[in-house]
Amino acid sequence: MAEVRDDAVRSAGVTLFSGAITLAVQTIATMVLGRLVSPRDFGLVTIVSTIGLLLASFGDTGLPMAIVQREEMDRRLASNLFWINVAGGLLLALSFAATGHLFAWVYQDTAVQQVVIGISPIMLFYSTATVHLALLKRAMRFSEASMVAIYGRIVSTAVSILMALMGFGYWALVGGAVALPLTQTLAAWYYCRWMPHPPRKVPGTGYTFLFALIAYGRFCLNYISRNADNLLVGWLFNAQALGFYKRAYDLFSLSASQFTHSLTLVVVAALNRIEQGSVEYRRFLMQALTAMAFLGMGLAAELTLVGKDVIRLLLGPDWDESGKIFAFFGPGVGIMILYYTHGWIHLSLSTANRWFRWGIVEVAVTISLFIVGISWGPIGIAGAWTISYWVLTIPALWYAGQPIEFGAGQVIRAIWRYIIAALFAGIATSVGMSWIPGLVAFPGSLGAGLRIVSASGLLTALYFIAIAGLHGGTGPIYESIGLVRQMLMKPRSQESLRPTSEADPAEMHFVANKRCVTTTRPVIRP
Repeated sequence: MAEVRDDAVRSAGVTLFSGAITLAVQTIATMVLGRLVSPRDFGLVTIVSTIGLLLASFGDTGLPMAIVQREEMDRRLASNLFWINVAGGLLLALSFAATGHLFAWVYQDTAVQQVVIGISPIMLFYSTATVHLALLKRAMRFSEASMVAIYGRIVSTAVSILMALMGFGYWALVGGAVALPLTQTLAAWYYCRWMPHPPRKVPGTGYTFLFALIAYGRFCLNYISRNADNLLVGWLFNAQALGFYKRAYDLFSLSASQFTHSLTLVVVAALNRIEQGSVEYRRFLMQALTAMAFLGMGLAAELTLVGKDVIRLLLGPDWDESGKIFAFFGPGVGIMILYYTHGWIHLSLSTANRWFRWGIVEVAVTISLFIVGISWGPIGIAGAWTISYWVLTIPALWYAGQPIEFGAGQVIRAIWRYIIAALFAGIATSVGMSWIPGLVAFPGSLGAGLRIVSASGLLTALYFIAIAGLHGGTGPIYESIGLVRQMLMKPRSQESLRPTSEADPAEMHFVANKRCVTTTRPVIRP
């Protein structure tokens, strides 16, 4: 258990560090592009990418989960999955490009058709990197997988900014979107020097692909619930309103989904090494939920207070409408981080069918709240998002934990103190800041920056004090600091992750039994 925990914490450190770099690059891109590209151009690309990215994730989402959770994976099976994925990506790219006329008719804008054609290649490019990245993560080589994400984001940002400076408008965003998966493919093939063989009949291909389809179906349900808002705002209002809304949503979503997505395969890989439903499994899960609550609730309180100023600082005064919308997103950031962890349980238990069924509940609840909130415009949709996560999180974790009798009471015991601490710190900080009217009214980016620094410092201190008071000591704080320190430690040599014997490459198993703590690892040499 201790070895699994150490591996997982170090792998989490690698992925979180790379995620922070990726988020920093995205933040820089947001700051620069927000001043070079109009809200309408952002809205046009969002209209298309809302559907385009769903199709592009056909293999990128379900297949990695299927590969990571399998007990065994050989090169012939991996080759079959690669070719199935590429064929699906090519078919989707061609089909999506052909729908350009339909998009233009629905949104009454001919520019939308051009964006559809420009975005369509990403479906093929994503499919060519999926299996290679999944094999790296299955081998716990998260540092290389993280570098792939970083390279892709840097090149994508550079392409978008360069094209925007040259006056390409929305084509700058399209160019960056295409450059991202293309760069990731090149980097993934560099780090994972495995070459796919021609497809052949291999036992397990159908089962693995079926698992991937179920996982992708669950992703589709989640994606629909997370993007129905874009379709509603773009359809009922206009591209400019969607541009304002999307910038606010990005700050809300990136702060949470970037964090949890980076950790998903790390946690699932660790849980797969522990006996399902055992004391160790529950303890690891409780530690993960506690860490998510500690970080998530503090982040939610902070972004609720300073979100408007963050948007003003990043994008400038022309985007103040996004700041107003974000005020309704902020309280949902922390609970969204917790909500996503229910997927970790489903994946580690291989209960993709239950995960899919829960997705139906999620879509029904979320879209129902959207329909209610749309009367208040984009602000109402933002509020509906926040309410949906607070309504769904405890039931989602309870349902996911049913097979191992991991109940709602255990979840509540793990998180309630952090919710109370964040609420206290947020209210106290807001009151304290109101006592300094000069700072509250200070204009421009300088004023926004001063308010962010002041509010963040005060809120962090009060949050830690509240946590210590509710726990009767500083133990949870020191434990979290210890986790961070362990995450920053150098991972064990990759040599320890390789098999001791050089078997026939055609028969070499990429990863051995998932139940066993001592596992053989794939030979995928850099």
